[in-house]
Amino acid sequence: MHIDLVNTVQPTLVHGQHPFMTGPFTPNYQEVNATDLEVIGEIPKRLNGVYLRNTQNPVHQPLGTYHPFDGDGMLHLMSFEKGRCEYRNRFTRTKAFLEEQAAGHALYAGLIDKPSISQRPGWGARGGLRDSAATDVIVHAGKALATFYQCGEPYRLDARTLELEGVADWGAQIMADGGISAHPKVCPRTGDLLFFNYSKHAPFMHYGEVDSKNRLVHYVPVPLPGPRLPHDMMFTENYSVLDDFPLHWDESLLGEGKHKLSYFPNQPSRFAVVPRRHASKAIQDQGIRWFEATPTYVLHWLNAWEEGDEIVMHGYHQKTPMPPKGYDNKGNTLGPERYGPTIYEWRLNLRTGHTHERRLDERYMEFGMINANYWSHPYRYSYNMIAHPNSFLFDGILRYDHTSGQSQQYMFGEGRFGSESPMAPCHDSQAEDDGYVVSFITDMNTNRSECMVLDARCIEAGPVARILLPHRISSGTHSCWADAREISTNWPGLT
Repeated sequence: MHIDLVNTVQPTLVHGQHPFMTGPFTPNYQEVNATDLEVIGEIPKRLNGVYLRNTQNPVHQPLGTYHPFDGDGMLHLMSFEKGRCEYRNRFTRTKAFLEEQAAGHALYAGLIDKPSISQRPGWGARGGLRDSAATDVIVHAGKALATFYQCGEPYRLDARTLELEGVADWGAQIMADGGISAHPKVCPRTGDLLFFNYSKHAPFMHYGEVDSKNRLVHYVPVPLPGPRLPHDMMFTENYSVLDDFPLHWDESLLGEGKHKLSYFPNQPSRFAVVPRRHASKAIQDQGIRWFEATPTYVLHWLNAWEEGDEIVMHGYHQKTPMPPKGYDNKGNTLGPERYGPTIYEWRLNLRTGHTHERRLDERYMEFGMINANYWSHPYRYSYNMIAHPNSFLFDGILRYDHTSGQSQQYMFGEGRFGSESPMAPCHDSQAEDDGYVVSFITDMNTNRSECMVLDARCIEAGPVARILLPHRISSGTHSCWADAREISTNWPGLT
């Protein structure tokens, strides 16, 4: 293994036993490039592209109480080409990151702190937060785009080298409305980036589209009754679907500066069906249509598509969106066992205005991925993370067949944890599941990490390749796969 140490960021954290700063969540501070990595097995030669994963890595001692979503963003990248690979990791140097580096200490409140303790206005729908761009990552217009869960600025990076290129040109145009939420989507047919944002001022939510040339070409309000906390979105060929769930801030307390997350079971779940910019004039003339469903919360969606008069949506319906004693910061109210997410189907009938719902499976799963080439169209397979008991960790992957209801799974092993694991279709794939599932694994037994490659058709057979990394990486949140052809820079091959 050849390792180039690029940089080391000096932390000011006080050593302690915080559950989200130790163990599998121990932060990384060294930025490296690594080649000639040790491989157990064989890297498939048909796997050509990049696997990106976002993580939270707290640098400075918090002003208040640390929440696992508060950490500074760090991207980890594994490049694949013709059976070879290379690893890199970099902090995402957002404006807030640079301000705190210059100050030498934390400047912003955390998610469960009072915003008033923040020393500067900050970012986010709530305000006072550090925009860490640490939540999600996707590749659009040839570049990696890192985003923040409570809305912030869209940061573009070279998807091959992780060199920061700065805030997207169109980001400044939408910052008055909160910027961009995590979980934008890229349409595989048009190359458009579809996004939403939300805030505490009317109309409370917007929907936008950025074309394949990275130009903001569509931006419209999606009025809500008040401030809400959506997290993800989905789209079909002609529509984007945004949500209004009954888990949100208690509006009666916002005037006092209190951001109490509450569940209102007497409110329905609502879905806004928004025409996409290229839809027909007849569809555009219908405007935004709202559909109601039973109360719940959906943190993440799998897919949506049009089927006759219906929009079909698959996502993780939560059986218990709010724990009986509310949220804490110990991890047991963040794990899926607490809120009971199961794969669920909603059908919105565009002709009648009615919604039909059904649960597809009773097992608790989350952070699922599909072959992104099938976004907005019917699909068959999803790759879902299996939760480790009583924690915000995942120790296995379950492949679910949405046609037969059958499944297979692969468990990482005792003391080994992964996170969102994208399906990477082969560059010459002939079928939906012709490809691989890739995941970074944190191994607490060996105090190191690896990149695991599974055959997407038979994950239960175990990895076809295990690539040992130069250091143990912290448990993270979201990830993506991008084929080499999606990256605009001249794909240079691996050195």
